[in-house]
Amino acid sequence: MTFAYLWIFLFLLIAGMPIVFLMLFAPGVSLLLEGRPVFLNLLFQRLFAGIDSFPLMALPFFILAGELMTAGGVTGRIVRFAETLIGHRRAGLGQVSVASSLMLAGGSGSAVADASAMGSVMIPAMRQSGYTNRFSAAITAASAVIASIIPPSGIFILYAFIMNVSVAGMFAGGIVPGILIGVGLMITIAIMARFKEFPEPLAKASWAEKWQAFVTAFLPLLTPLILIGGIVGGIFTPTEGAAIAAFYALILGLFVTREIRFQDLPRLFGKAALNSAVILLLVGAAVAFASLISLKGTPQLVSGFILSITDDPRLLFFLVVAFLLAVGTIMDAGPAILILGPILAPVMVGVGVDPIHFAVVMSITLIMGLITPPMGLVLFVVSSISKERIEKIAWEMLPLFLVEIAILFALVYIPDLILALPRLFGYVA
Repeated sequence: MTFAYLWIFLFLLIAGMPIVFLMLFAPGVSLLLEGRPVFLNLLFQRLFAGIDSFPLMALPFFILAGELMTAGGVTGRIVRFAETLIGHRRAGLGQVSVASSLMLAGGSGSAVADASAMGSVMIPAMRQSGYTNRFSAAITAASAVIASIIPPSGIFILYAFIMNVSVAGMFAGGIVPGILIGVGLMITIAIMARFKEFPEPLAKASWAEKWQAFVTAFLPLLTPLILIGGIVGGIFTPTEGAAIAAFYALILGLFVTREIRFQDLPRLFGKAALNSAVILLLVGAAVAFASLISLKGTPQLVSGFILSITDDPRLLFFLVVAFLLAVGTIMDAGPAILILGPILAPVMVGVGVDPIHFAVVMSITLIMGLITPPMGLVLFVVSSISKERIEKIAWEMLPLFLVEIAILFALVYIPDLILALPRLFGYVA
């Protein structure tokens, strides 16, 4: 009966029960079958304790900031600035899509939000310029993952909360990987341009046009500098930084871009509140589920099983990443981190892997699942916008995805790519 909750969980997951109910129902039934209903109170206590957290308040504020930046026309200004810089190159609009995602990543914190915002702008623009529908959707999806890696990242906040890892340390650790993925995608597009027939690039912008585009994009581009600099520099906490980001996005939308009207605010705040409620309920259920995992001694059992395969940290890391890539194809990144983090992290830290190194690698690995079928949410978003079938987008995206996987394994075996900045700011010894 030790693993009864796990079999119930897997059966109901396959049956299609929503994950938030699944993480409460499976352990509850398991406790009843074992004749220990007294522990049901523990599940409800942990559910509310999981939501009642000051650090976790950063998530609703970052979600609100993303909604306000999207509604405030920030995306269009950033895209226009990127066009003036690199739109004249071969496959220029593809490069612009990646560069815009890099610039926008510091504000949205969500790959799905970035795919929605960038897709609605870039996919029609690329299609109108002569790019295939399939390629336009593929490059938008591949570059959208950057938004969940470069801080602020909602996935990083979830992991940090569940595993008690420094949010600022993870934010610092995500900067270089996010930039590497962006640069890797741009190089790949440049190589593809040598072998594929792409439309003629845009005309080269004059210095006056570049300056004008920079001026209009300057204030939106300050968002990640203010946010990352303040959090990593210790000026304010991630939760305070999230509130500042939301307020700054509100001011931009109301008084700078003037694309948000006061009558729009109830709708935007309501949408952010609803999305936040879904995530917070999921977190609370995951904390309750994790308490049963701990009660059953599952981490210790899994640790013993994994270490019986190999105790070589490098091979172990490879196997764990391969496993997480497989999990990411069938489960969203958030629930996967909430469920597997308490099980896998102690094993990897126990064999000498730095907690922040593993935290960032695990998060990025599961983020990759957002662009892998059959459950990739980002693929669903770009498919909806482009009206292209998911499998065709995934096939077109394959070279870009393989580059991202290569960078992922470079992060695994070259820890300083992640740890250099956290070490510089004192988050790693």
